[in-house]
Amino acid sequence: MIIPVLLLISFGTLVIYTSEPQQALAQAIFAIIGLGGFFLLSNFDYRMFKPLNRVIYFSILFLLVVVFLIGFETRGSLRWISLGPFNLQPSEFAKISLILCLAEFWSNNSPNWKNIAKSLVILLPFTLLIFRQPDLGTALTLGFIWLSLLIATNVSLIKLAVIFILNFILAPLGWLFLKSYQKQRLISFIFPGQDPLGVGYNVIQSTIAVGSGEIFGRGLGRGTQSRLQFLPEFRTDFIFAFIAEELGLIGSAIVLGLYLAIFYFCFKILINTKEQFGDLLVIGIVSMLFFQVFVNIGMNTGILPITGITLPLLSYGGSSIITTLLSLGIVSSVKKFGLKRKEIDTFSI
Repeated sequence: MIIPVLLLISFGTLVIYTSEPQQALAQAIFAIIGLGGFFLLSNFDYRMFKPLNRVIYFSILFLLVVVFLIGFETRGSLRWISLGPFNLQPSEFAKISLILCLAEFWSNNSPNWKNIAKSLVILLPFTLLIFRQPDLGTALTLGFIWLSLLIATNVSLIKLAVIFILNFILAPLGWLFLKSYQKQRLISFIFPGQDPLGVGYNVIQSTIAVGSGEIFGRGLGRGTQSRLQFLPEFRTDFIFAFIAEELGLIGSAIVLGLYLAIFYFCFKILINTKEQFGDLLVIGIVSMLFFQVFVNIGMNTGILPITGITLPLLSYGGSSIITTLLSLGIVSSVKKFGLKRKEIDTFSI
């Protein structure tokens, strides 16, 4: 699994370097820190997190509250805490904490209505605080993690149907709590040509960048959409469109292939481990990564609304790349220690 991970990191750093060498250097430093965490966690038994889950959960919860007190605002969002040369985004680490807590919870409890309500109590504090920042993308990611782990508990179809119906009924109420720019993003997704220089600008420029790359791309450093600043946030939210423009369909296919390789190795680990806590950890992490990849590429190609979700291991951002590598380190730990548990169980039989 480490090979496609390293290739994606190198790919992203190289693309960022062609536009801003200083940010590429920072990304490389973040990647080194994250890789250190990856190898550290991969060599520790993942079950060691069980007694630490509450401490981690309430620590992240505390940091999410601190964001509103001393955090700084960027482009209308209050998500970061300044730590000198490094800006910490607690909402990224909330994803790992939620996976750890829900994996432990569902490994010890059956999916009845009472326990489903308890799992929502674990989810909601993170989701509400992150939604208030506002960070709709991360809030949706947390919701998808919760749903994925609930399905993994073999919850009955009747309960799932009731949950989906309730969400369908309550979804229109969510419109009332969205910020004006979030409402405009949804409108621009449906009618991108209605305001091409306003709310529809990002979607239009992103699809132009993807299409203009054609098969082989314009070449590294030659993308007009990004170089001339037509494509917004091309090192973070729209890095896939940046890659598609400069490296074309070939480069985009390589990126997708590397993600598929990571998911393939994760599923192999999932199939070969018997311990439920480990199973749920892998499912939670795979669901987190899949949702981010699917939504980010979807919004870059114009098939999904813009939600501000970064592309794992490629988008510029210290907290994002470190969080992703830490989560993959946990998956690696499940492979190393979960398989040992299976071998011991088989031998005992």
